Amino acid sequence: MNDTFLKACRGEKTDYTPVWFMRQAGRYLPEYQKVRGTVTFLELCKRPDLAVEVTLQPIDIFGMDAAILFSDILIPMEAMNLKLEFHEGRGPVFPNPVRDQKGVDNLIVPDPDATMDFVMETIRLLRKELKVPLIGFSGAPFTLATYLIEGGSSKVFLETKKMMYQQPEVYHGLMRKITECTSLYLQAQARAGAQALQIFDSWAGVLAPCDYEEFAMPYVSSIISDLRKVTDVPLIYFANNGSTLIEHTVTVGADVLGLDWRIKIQDAVAKVGNHALQGNLDPIALFLPKDKMRKRIGAIVEGAKDAKGHIFNLGHGIVPQVPPEQVRIAVDAIHELSAR
Repeated sequence: MNDTFLKACRGEKTDYTPVWFMRQAGRYLPEYQKVRGTVTFLELCKRPDLAVEVTLQPIDIFGMDAAILFSDILIPMEAMNLKLEFHEGRGPVFPNPVRDQKGVDNLIVPDPDATMDFVMETIRLLRKELKVPLIGFSGAPFTLATYLIEGGSSKVFLETKKMMYQQPEVYHGLMRKITECTSLYLQAQARAGAQALQIFDSWAGVLAPCDYEEFAMPYVSSIISDLRKVTDVPLIYFANNGSTLIEHTVTVGADVLGLDWRIKIQDAVAKVGNHALQGNLDPIALFLPKDKMRKRIGAIVEGAKDAKGHIFNLGHGIVPQVPPEQVRIAVDAIHELSAR
C-alpha cells in the first residue's frame, strides 16, 4: 500500500508530495466515456462493478496517490425522498424544490446501509483492488441545501438566500435534516472501508463570512464532531472559492483544508496553523505548455514547503476538455519536482 497520501494528511514526513485530482475519474478520459456510453450517469453511480472500474482508471493510467470513490454528492438527497434527475447541459435537477416547511417535513433521514448499499459495496470492492488509499466523500450541508432549494444549479442563489433571511426556521430545519443524513452517510462509508473522507462545500464561497458563520459552518462542524467519535480517518474540508472564509474554516475541525486557486498557497500556509493543505492548481492551467505548467506546479510545491502537510490537487475538478496527456505531464511533474 502506497500510504504517502495518508501520511501527508496526518502531517507526517513524505518522500514526495502526493497527488490526486478532483473529478480524476470522468469525462476527459476515453476509458470513462466508453463505460459511460452504456448507462445513464445515475446508473453508473449505482452499479458497483462499473463505479469500481471508473474509480480505478486514473490510478492505473496516471499513478495517482489516492483514489476517490466514483459517486455524486446528491445521491443521499435522492435517498431523503426527493426525485433527482440529470439533464444533459443542465446537470442535476430536483423537479420539486424544497421551499417551505411542508417540503422539509416530507424529507426522511435514511439508513445509508439500507438505501445506499451500492455505495458501501463499491467501497468494499475497491478496497480489495486498490494499492493506494480510498477517499470517500459527501457534499457539505449548505451546498446540498442549495440544490434542494434552487431545484438545481444556480448563479445567484436567490431562493436559498431568501429562505436564509426570510424563513430562517425553515432553513435551519432543512439543514438539520441534511446534516443528520450526511453524518450517517459518511460514518457508513468509514465503516465500509473509506480511508479518508472529504466534505465538498462547492458553493460556500457565495456566502459573506458572517452568513457562512451563521448558516453553514455549524453544520460542517457538527458532522466532523460526529465522525471524530467513531473513526480516526483523516477528514478533508474543501470550501470552494473560500479564501475569504479561512479564518472560519480552520475552526471546523478538519485535518486537511482544501484550497482553490484564488489564494497563493504560501499565504494560506501562514493562516491555517496546524492543518495540512490540499491544492491548489487552477484546473485550466492543465492547458499550459509543458514548461510553463511545470513552472506553475513547482511554485505551488515550493510555496507549500512549510505546511504541516501538503497534498497536491486542483483548485476544482478536471474539466472534460483537458487532454489526458496533460494530466500525465502534471502528475509526473508533481512527483519529480517534489521528490525529497
